[in-house]
Amino acid sequence: MATPAKNTICLWYDSGAEEAAKFYARTFPDSSVGAVHLAPGDFPSGKKGDVLTVEFTVLGIPCIGLNGGPAFHHSEAFSFQVATADQAETDRYWNAIVGDGGAESQCGWCKDKWGINWQITPIALTKAVTHPDPAVAERAFAAMMEMKKIDVATIEAAVRG
Repeated sequence: MATPAKNTICLWYDSGAEEAAKFYARTFPDSSVGAVHLAPGDFPSGKKGDVLTVEFTVLGIPCIGLNGGPAFHHSEAFSFQVATADQAETDRYWNAIVGDGGAESQCGWCKDKWGINWQITPIALTKAVTHPDPAVAERAFAAMMEMKKIDVATIEAAVRG
């Protein structure tokens, strides 16, 4: 057995941890599915031999997916924030998540079909809302507040005033 990462994010799924891990590996670079562990005995939301945990990496971050059943649910208190280089990358990730049974939210947030929250955040947006000129930051922030998926051209126009 390889030495486990010192810090790993554990994500609780009703079920579908393996499906989610495979989706993330297909969608994001530096992502992969590792070991799939089967339950050695019956557990509250499954039977012996069902997938219990899945080791995977999302954008270089080690994770474990636990098929724990419906007792706990994800919230916006946890999200993956993905910095994107341009509109094409923003669109690709947003469309993959929302288009595969996910849901749009506000200000660059969306949720995948397993309930995990994602912030698809163009670098241009981060630079704009942290601009040293408060007027520029305020215009960019106001533009973002009107969006679901972030439109880089609109943010850049807000920066220009």
